[in-house]
Amino acid sequence: MSDEVGTDPQFRSDVTVELVRSAAADSDVIWAARVSTAGEQSLEEVRKDPAKSKGLINFLMRDRHGTPFEHNSMTFFISAPIFVFREFQRHRSGWSYNEESGRYRELQPVFYVPGEERKLVQQGRPGKYEFVDGTEKQHAVVTEQMAASYQASYRAYQEMLQAGVAREVARAVLPVGLFSSMYATCNARSLMHFLSLRTKDERATVPSFPQREIEMVAEQMEAEWAALMPLTHAAFNEHGRVAP
Repeated sequence: MSDEVGTDPQFRSDVTVELVRSAAADSDVIWAARVSTAGEQSLEEVRKDPAKSKGLINFLMRDRHGTPFEHNSMTFFISAPIFVFREFQRHRSGWSYNEESGRYRELQPVFYVPGEERKLVQQGRPGKYEFVDGTEKQHAVVTEQMAASYQASYRAYQEMLQAGVAREVARAVLPVGLFSSMYATCNARSLMHFLSLRTKDERATVPSFPQREIEMVAEQMEAEWAALMPLTHAAFNEHGRVAP
């Protein structure tokens, strides 16, 4: 692509997740649950070691008493391809989103190209299929064709902008492989539901088959949450990775 129509595209095979703010701890689950039997005395749980109430967290998770897991908050800043966000934003209950806007800023030429470890070939029928490694030739075709498509679309985008066309019109030529960014805020219960569907884990009692790119986001979010609420995370795994 010539320098006359903007910056050359950049290609990425990763996604990034940053925990920018949190108010989330295992003790939040304890005091929220204790209020049902202790009333105002449940406030004492705020200052206690939640490890002493590990059994309560496991009971709540096992018997699917979900609301005590909602009294916390985590906000993530996520950078990923647009097609990941379109899957992500199907999760509505317990989530808040604000995404970068192509109407109000010029979108940057950063595009997704699968890494060599990305499995490329789908085998089997819907509901009972698996992905296997692609050949060297298939990886080459994917890389070359994606790069060519991205370069052409971004050139068209830049040419329209330089002609004075509004950003909200010009963006229509850009592909879903373009990187976007957003803030996503959730609580532990909504995050557990997300993880149950967007990760593949042998501990799960209900199997899930997520697209790898959204699973990459989910794995990073789970690591951040596990550090904040280790007892809750352990109970989630112990009881089949099913959201309460």
